[in-house]
Amino acid sequence: MGFGSLAMASLLAEQGLAESNGSNSNLPRIYNDLIPRQSHFPAKVKNVIFLFMEGGVSQVDSFDPKPMLEKYHGEDPRKAIGKLEKTQFANVGKVLKSPWKFQKRGQSGIEISDLFPHISSIADDIVVLRSMTSNFPEHTSASYFIHSGTGLQGRPSLGAWVGYGLGSENREMPGFMILNGGRIPSGGLDIYTNGFLPATFQGSLMNANGTPMANIQAAESEKMVQGGKRNFIRRLNQLAMAESGPADALESAIRNAETAARMQTSVPELVNLTGESEATKTLYGLDSDYEPARVFGRQCMIARRMVERGVRFMELTIPSIDGVDRWDAHGSLVDNHGKNARAMDQASAALVKDLKERGLLDSTLVVWSGEFGRTPFAQGSDGRDHNEHGFSMWMAGGGLKRGMTYGMTDEWGYKAVDKRLEVHDLHATILHLLGLDHTRLTFRFGGRDLRLTDVRGEVIKEILS
Repeated sequence: MGFGSLAMASLLAEQGLAESNGSNSNLPRIYNDLIPRQSHFPAKVKNVIFLFMEGGVSQVDSFDPKPMLEKYHGEDPRKAIGKLEKTQFANVGKVLKSPWKFQKRGQSGIEISDLFPHISSIADDIVVLRSMTSNFPEHTSASYFIHSGTGLQGRPSLGAWVGYGLGSENREMPGFMILNGGRIPSGGLDIYTNGFLPATFQGSLMNANGTPMANIQAAESEKMVQGGKRNFIRRLNQLAMAESGPADALESAIRNAETAARMQTSVPELVNLTGESEATKTLYGLDSDYEPARVFGRQCMIARRMVERGVRFMELTIPSIDGVDRWDAHGSLVDNHGKNARAMDQASAALVKDLKERGLLDSTLVVWSGEFGRTPFAQGSDGRDHNEHGFSMWMAGGGLKRGMTYGMTDEWGYKAVDKRLEVHDLHATILHLLGLDHTRLTFRFGGRDLRLTDVRGEVIKEILS
């Protein structure tokens, strides 16, 4: 048992000879490693990039035009709209029209507001989901929910499930990477936890600017003895496992130490953009006079480089913006959404364009979403409160139809009324595109075969190509 058996299991798994684990017939019995594993069925994509727009992007100011808001602008929403759901701050103002104009974009004619001129240019490459909902109106629980399928702390994140199901194609880096632009989302690093899955699958945080990780480059004096120290620690762990039997914490520690050693070479090379052309840097906005746009541009470019290197799942957090609290526009909607869009718009579109130009979009899934939406009526005079009853997001990449919208909210953009979608449906669809059946990707914990989608979730078949 122990490390020697893990190594043998890895060799057997690569030859397709490893035994199955539990109800997931494609997972080897030794499942706390990152060796590539076969999917349940042929996959459409190999990699996922999640651009998480934390704070709650307003659907009626971005991807879901509602002329009724202009018609009834300034009126009492209780009279115009009718019964209102309870809002977080109970500070209901008047019906608030969008400050931005909507236009039909591309050959597909998808209506996108002037808030996103760059994303508008990729309208024919994306599918916009206009009927997303959340079960939670508060940032932390909603953030846990969109990441793990539950509003509670401590459950495995989507990226951890993907790593558990498929392993990684890159031995030099973890399979689940978070590129931090400056703002860790509500819920903290626990939204990237492995939860009850083996520790190998937890998310690894990397800064997009400055030093990517602590101690990523060993001092010259340390390089001479580092390998010896690592081997000594491995032997101690092996002795402990020989006495106590297999232990995920120790086995994962061995694997993580080996991965960390390889990262000291791979990560500095990954974040070194000197080899990128000036045209590519300009595409991503690295020459912008707006620092948050440069930060997010660098994040998106590094994400593309991770795709090229086989990293399985990447999430990008939003950059810090002076005077702006995420996309959380409880007041000063124009200032909040204007600054956030200026930071994220160009690089988001550039990522899709660059992947497409390099022939990588067909094997990559790009997901752009917040945790919920915002109300069609004002909070106070010039903000919008949280709205979990209907919001918009978009996706692009392999296995998806392009240049289409799916679902609909009511005439106010308040509640999903047609083809209503839950986060479980989104997760089921992402796993499906990766070749994983969400009902079969399970892990035995607490006497149950648990899964990301719990007992819910349906693949959104209408958006699949």
